[in-house]
Amino acid sequence: MAKNSIPQPRSGCPVSMALDLLGDRWTLLIVRDLMVRGYRTFREFLHSGEGIATNILSDRLKKLEAGGIVLTEPSAEDGRSTHYRLTEKGISLAPILLELLIWGAHHEPTDAPCAVIDQMEQNRAAVLAETYRRWKERDPNPILPPFRATEQSPQPDSLKGKSC
Repeated sequence: MAKNSIPQPRSGCPVSMALDLLGDRWTLLIVRDLMVRGYRTFREFLHSGEGIATNILSDRLKKLEAGGIVLTEPSAEDGRSTHYRLTEKGISLAPILLELLIWGAHHEPTDAPCAVIDQMEQNRAAVLAETYRRWKERDPNPILPPFRATEQSPQPDSLKGKSC
């Protein structure tokens, strides 16, 4: 098997095949950063706050490109730089990421503000419509900021690190 190619499926099961492409601890976080944070460059992914190593990031980006989830294009500002962009196949992961976000906030202690999660849960169609609009129009403005516990966090200390 060539490096960065998609391995042969273990079975014809759709779940197994999806996990072959997306089922590690980093890949969906890269897709998340492209989709909801508006990240486009290697440097932005590297400094996302997740602590991914450069070799792992490079490998996952190549794997996502080989799998048809992302494509690379030269930067409009500097043709020597590469920008990453979700393909149509990649943006179609939006409903899955939204449900993972909601599920994770309900069942695990996170720094996600419960009010934001509740609003997203109650307005799934609008959140997805905005996600698709931003992708189509190449709008890099983040839909969501990173969820990090900080001193300036609007969430009271008693709610930080709790599930919604």
